[in-house]
Amino acid sequence: MSRVLRIFVDTSVFGGCFDSKFEADSRRIVELARTARIVLIISDVVLAELEPAPEPVRAILQGPTRPQLEVYPIDDEVADLRDAYLSAGVLTQRWIGDATHVATATVARADALVSWNFKHIVRLDRIKAFNQVNLANGYGILMILSPAELREYESRDDSGF
Repeated sequence: MSRVLRIFVDTSVFGGCFDSKFEADSRRIVELARTARIVLIISDVVLAELEPAPEPVRAILQGPTRPQLEVYPIDDEVADLRDAYLSAGVLTQRWIGDATHVATATVARADALVSWNFKHIVRLDRIKAFNQVNLANGYGILMILSPAELREYESRDDSGF
């Protein structure tokens, strides 16, 4: 039996559920969590970013059909790694929330971070830079993907897929 994947999602995935360009893949990820095929990891930063969002976006995390969630705290370890990204120039202080998302996913040992943020997170040069800082600080490589890139394998054969 395979382990359930733990996927850190940032705010863009929830907002994507109501954007025609991103809706199908965002809703697929939420549905995978609702049916316990994955666990969504979010942080206090994601919760704070969702507070001013429209009611339908906030409602995704509420009620009897809410997805399976793990809320990871922004503790000293997360803050230290986030600050290491900023010190290394991966992102500037202006984008501290995005750096916090990546640090939280890394410290939480998420199987992947999933985001629609192609400017600050899901971008090859940034992914490489985040992971260089991760390795320099004793963490592993973090897989960073867009929701479109995250696919569930319905059945597995002998090759593992």
